Amino acid sequence: MSPSLKSRVYQILESSDPNDIFSQFDDWFVSGLVILDVTTFILGTSDYITAHFHLFVEEVQYFSVTSFTILYFLQLWSCTADPRYADPVWGRLRYAMTPLAIIDLIAILPFYLRWLFPHMLLFKNSNIFRVLRLLKLIRYSEALQSIVRVINSKRQQLIMTLFTVAILLIFASSVMFFAESQEQPEAFPSIPAAMWWGVVTLTTVGYGDIYPVTAIGKLFGALLAFIGIGLFALPAGIVAAGFSEEIQRKNRQTIEEFAAISTPWTPEEKEAIASHLERSSELMQLCLETAKNKFSNSVESEETIRDLAIVLYRNATDRFHLH
Repeated sequence: MSPSLKSRVYQILESSDPNDIFSQFDDWFVSGLVILDVTTFILGTSDYITAHFHLFVEEVQYFSVTSFTILYFLQLWSCTADPRYADPVWGRLRYAMTPLAIIDLIAILPFYLRWLFPHMLLFKNSNIFRVLRLLKLIRYSEALQSIVRVINSKRQQLIMTLFTVAILLIFASSVMFFAESQEQPEAFPSIPAAMWWGVVTLTTVGYGDIYPVTAIGKLFGALLAFIGIGLFALPAGIVAAGFSEEIQRKNRQTIEEFAAISTPWTPEEKEAIASHLERSSELMQLCLETAKNKFSNSVESEETIRDLAIVLYRNATDRFHLH
């Protein structure tokens, strides 16, 4: 096959060009198939659906796996069109290790492992991994990709926060074990068992199935609950800051793209445009002042006065050819 065909296939599978009908078909086809496959998997857990529509559920699964497998191998075949993965062996391996390619592999691998090793308990329940096919939508959704970029850009801060939570969880579970194990040996038999209480307390869920009864346990539990409220607000703040930075990055990218496709102005054109804008600004200001002086007593709405000023401005520019 020609290199141009390989490049074209890679472009269709890897990009989401709204002006490319094949790229749009790929996006809609895969997204729809993912939603259909996961929906049939969820409905297939119902005894009624299994009894009446078992054949349809199985056919959807086989069709989905076949389609995703073909797409995965097409991606591996065409990725060498990208200079980053030009090497026929190591380039494909590097591509296969990218996050989106790993997600594509996870979407199909459990099916084949269950088929190859039907008697292994580990793979008998591998159907649950069909839900992970929803992650394939990341490739075709700009919003989901933005979330991934935000999490990736803030990964160090998030990891540091999780590390702090882990330290606090171990400390809290250890203290609660020594405070409550004598009074409640069945609820706090060990530090690992006490971690369940630590998790539901730090996350402020508080199921109430395990709770302290001693004075020191209650005091420490209340203190930990207050700490949990503030501690779990940190990841939300970090992610919110990441989204703000992502929006600013997109705005800068849009401006740069617009500047790249815009016609470059000569110094004379720039001076003429600046002079025209300055005159237009002065004229608009004069029209606004005139509208306020003449109509402010009879018109209270600022929006109406601005509309009248715009009418005066348009009449003046049309009459005196100030365009």
